[in-house]
Amino acid sequence: MDWDYWGKPVPSFGDPNARVLILGLAPAAHGGNRTGRMFTGDRSGDWVYRTLYKFGFASQPESIHRDDGQTLTDAYITSPLHCAPPLNKPFPDEIANCQSYLVKELRLLKNVSVIVALGNIAFKNYFSARRSMGLITPSPILPFGHNLSHKLTGDLTIVSSYHPSQQNTQTGRLTQEMFDSVFVTVRNILDKSLNAERGS
Repeated sequence: MDWDYWGKPVPSFGDPNARVLILGLAPAAHGGNRTGRMFTGDRSGDWVYRTLYKFGFASQPESIHRDDGQTLTDAYITSPLHCAPPLNKPFPDEIANCQSYLVKELRLLKNVSVIVALGNIAFKNYFSARRSMGLITPSPILPFGHNLSHKLTGDLTIVSSYHPSQQNTQTGRLTQEMFDSVFVTVRNILDKSLNAERGS
């Protein structure tokens, strides 16, 4: 199929009332930058949407193009960068220049109780955004690791994951079972919160 590349900032995607915020890094040059939707049309997206579908957050297991009917329920996907960085390696000033957009989204997403940070850069940038919002930020910064969860202020929890990049998935650093385990953790957190609300 011939494509007219989207080639401009890629909008966030998902349910504005979501309890789960998935934070990536940036659109892939031939993924979101091509299709115009986050994690759509590349190998990383194959992993993300397959897993979201498995755990009830996505309407279908594939995300091929922005008009394929894919919808998210209780999940919202964004990233610190909305344009594909050169060589897929963003410079710190690029991330800093875009941070105000992430901060605005964090303020608008009122129902988020779990943040899934895909990769260490996303993890660190979430805390950088928190600092700029004047929110309490752990110091020193919490450790990043696969399927590590940290309770933050209020009812908010951050869960870190290795990014489902080809570099990680093709080398076996991240397996499907490992990636699924992150969303087992997410579902357990959501269920525990719901049970607590019902018991109160």
